[in-house]
Amino acid sequence: MEKLTSPHVIETLLKKYDLHFNKRFGQNFLIDENIVRKIAMAGEVDTGDLVLEIGSGIGTLTQVLSENAKKVVTVEIDKKLIPVLHETLRDCNNVEIIQGDILKTNVRELLGDDIGKLPIKIVANLPYYITTPIIMGFLESDLPIESMTFLIQKEVGERICGGPGTKAYGSLSIVAQFYADIKLDFSVPSHVFIPRPKVDSVVVTFKKLDSPKFKVENKELFLSVVKASFLNRRKTLINGLTMNTIFDKEVLLKVLEECSIAPGIRGETLTGSEFANIANHLNNYIN
Repeated sequence: MEKLTSPHVIETLLKKYDLHFNKRFGQNFLIDENIVRKIAMAGEVDTGDLVLEIGSGIGTLTQVLSENAKKVVTVEIDKKLIPVLHETLRDCNNVEIIQGDILKTNVRELLGDDIGKLPIKIVANLPYYITTPIIMGFLESDLPIESMTFLIQKEVGERICGGPGTKAYGSLSIVAQFYADIKLDFSVPSHVFIPRPKVDSVVVTFKKLDSPKFKVENKELFLSVVKASFLNRRKTLINGLTMNTIFDKEVLLKVLEECSIAPGIRGETLTGSEFANIANHLNNYIN
């Protein structure tokens, strides 16, 4: 089987099929075999797993996943890459190639009868431009996903894994950690891609929780409180909430007092459970 991490092999395939790297689809192919295998290892893929891969590219990661999984369903948006995949994955009998946009795909329909029979793991080298919609879409879905392992832009990975009081911490950190236990596995330098992106990457693994990490009575309200607290990071918590929620300042001050939270602090210092507590108290003031 060809080593698809070889720049020579990549260039040969592109020339054979008259293809060019498509910036619109965020195509950056890995040229380091060790990194590819480390991604599969981080995903803890084994012979009993159903793996969904997003963004097949030329099949570099797909090949390695197929060596370890029971079945791999790989979704590629670029129609021009489908003939390439049929060539590079011709020996991978447990791989199903789907052409489509994952954001417009009914994944439950796609995986069909395998749902409920096999553990579902998602592994992908995600295009930077759709990283957050994909991650949040799967975190908020009711699919029985065991874990998700993504190669993503370093800055986004740090934001997702950020903790209270850090520069990277924000609404994305809280919402992602609401749904999953998250681990930053390892860093990936830009020089292991072709073409070389302008930024470095990281591999992050999400272990989906059976139920959200903290109790929330009104999820939409919780999300709005979190978002409001970070829209103006330099503002105090009370000012951010007053400016960006439907509640009067008097109500907000009363709720913060009930939650034993000083109104003069900044939202970036609060934990997710503290935001949940604020939202649960505010829920009592909605008619």
